[in-house]
Amino acid sequence: MVEVIFFDLDDTLVDTSRLAELARKNAIDNMIQHGLPVDFETAYNELLELIAEYGSNFPHHFDYLLRRLDLKYNPKWVAAGVIAYHNTKFAHLREVKNARKALIKLREMGYRLGIITDGNPIKQWEKVLRLDIDDFFEYVVVSDFEGVKKPHPKIYQKALKIFGVKAEEAVMVGDRLYSDIFGAKRVGMHTVWFRYGKYANRELEYEQHADFKIDDLLELPHVVEVLKNGSNKEVHTNR
Repeated sequence: MVEVIFFDLDDTLVDTSRLAELARKNAIDNMIQHGLPVDFETAYNELLELIAEYGSNFPHHFDYLLRRLDLKYNPKWVAAGVIAYHNTKFAHLREVKNARKALIKLREMGYRLGIITDGNPIKQWEKVLRLDIDDFFEYVVVSDFEGVKKPHPKIYQKALKIFGVKAEEAVMVGDRLYSDIFGAKRVGMHTVWFRYGKYANRELEYEQHADFKIDDLLELPHVVEVLKNGSNKEVHTNR
């Protein structure tokens, strides 16, 4: 019997890939408008390389960008990048289509809901609070707070312990086949791969670990009902 449904956050509930791309481009544009003596393509590509090397949660992207471009540090340029980046985030932060409707339906059906996400706790909570979806969830498990990242089994085991349920009583819904689906399946949870965002056609070597595939979060109520009724866990594909 399924009791708890866990969600990934980025590109599962929150449309963050497109948001991050737009915010980074606007940041570079604003830096150039305020005197950064580099063309857009050069600066943007350098920023993407920096993010790939240091991670998206690194707090000094724009400072390091100037170093990589062999430019003398200028706080005005850094401030311009930070302002544009955060203004874009605040203006364009959006839920994934039908996320709220799916959460409402699942709560009406009596399921307990949680989030298991990688990232900085303050940044992840900011997304949850700005979108006003925190009341849907009993608990939000964030990797940088717990000291372990997906797909490590311990982060899933921590979440299961918090909710007081067994692995077979929980479902993990996420867009990443490796970190969300493979990770959860290793501890015995049911898995639903949400084919959305930049990972919709990546990491396919882990596809066999997905019990179900969906293209719309409104399919989730049907999926959990299939599990509730004890049907064979055939992979479901939306057509």
